[in-house]
Amino acid sequence: MNIVVLVKQVPDTYSERKLTEADHTLDRDSADAVLDEINERAVEEALRIQEAHGGEVTVVAMGPERTTEAIRKALSMGADKAIHLTDPALHGSCQVTTAKALAKLVSGIEGVDLVIAGNESSDGRGGAVPAMVAEVLGLPVITQASKVELDDTTVKVQRVTDEGLAFVEATLPAVISVTEKINEPRYPSFKGIMAAKKKPVSSLSLADAGIDAGEVGLAAASTKVVEAAPKPPRSGGQKIEDDGTGGTKIVEFLSAQKLV
Repeated sequence: MNIVVLVKQVPDTYSERKLTEADHTLDRDSADAVLDEINERAVEEALRIQEAHGGEVTVVAMGPERTTEAIRKALSMGADKAIHLTDPALHGSCQVTTAKALAKLVSGIEGVDLVIAGNESSDGRGGAVPAMVAEVLGLPVITQASKVELDDTTVKVQRVTDEGLAFVEATLPAVISVTEKINEPRYPSFKGIMAAKKKPVSSLSLADAGIDAGEVGLAAASTKVVEAAPKPPRSGGQKIEDDGTGGTKIVEFLSAQKLV
C-alpha cells in the first residue's frame, strides 16, 4: 500500500497570529510554527494502514524552508520519506493554486494507492484543498472520515453527520480527508526522532517540480485579502452597585442585550 499524506506547517494556536501589512498574507515569522494537529492524525491513520497492509508512507508538503520542522515531526512519527516543495514564488498561493501544486507533486510519485489529508487546516479553515487535489488528479474523494477501512481495491469510510452515521466507499486509488475523531496520534519516540534525521527529504523548487511560477503565488491567487485591521480592544464592562435594586438592574441590562 503506497500512501501519501498531505501535511502543512501552521502558526501555533497558542501564538499571536496576524497578517502582514504589505500584502495581508499570513505573517509566518511572527509566530511559532508547528505541524498542524489534524495532519498528525492524518499521518497516524496512514501509519496504522501501513501496519495492517504494509507498504510505504510518503509525506508531501509545500511552504517555506522552516516547513522541514513539521516534516521531521511526521517522519519521527514513522513516515518513511518526504517531498517538500519550497520556493519564494509560492508566497500568497490560494487554495486552488495550492491544490494544483500538491497534485503535481503527488502525480510524480509512482503507484500511489491512497492520499490522506486533514479535513481543514487550523490557519485557513477552507476545507476544500483535499477535494481540489482529487479533482486535479482525477481521483474519487471521500471527505470528513472518522473511520477508515481498506481492502486490496476499496477504501471504506465512516462519516459522522448531523443525522447519524454515513458509510461511503470508493475504488482505489482515492483521496480521503480525516476529522479530529479519526484517532489519537502517537508521540514520536526518541528512536523515531533520531531515525527521522536520516530519512530522505526531497526539497524541490517550482522548476524542479515542473510548475510554472506564474501559476502560483499571490499574483495567480483567485482570492486575496484587500484590507485588514486588528480586532478592537474589549471595552470595560458595566458595574452595577447593589443598592437593593441590583437584581432589577441586571435583568434590565440582560434584556437590553436581548439575552433574556
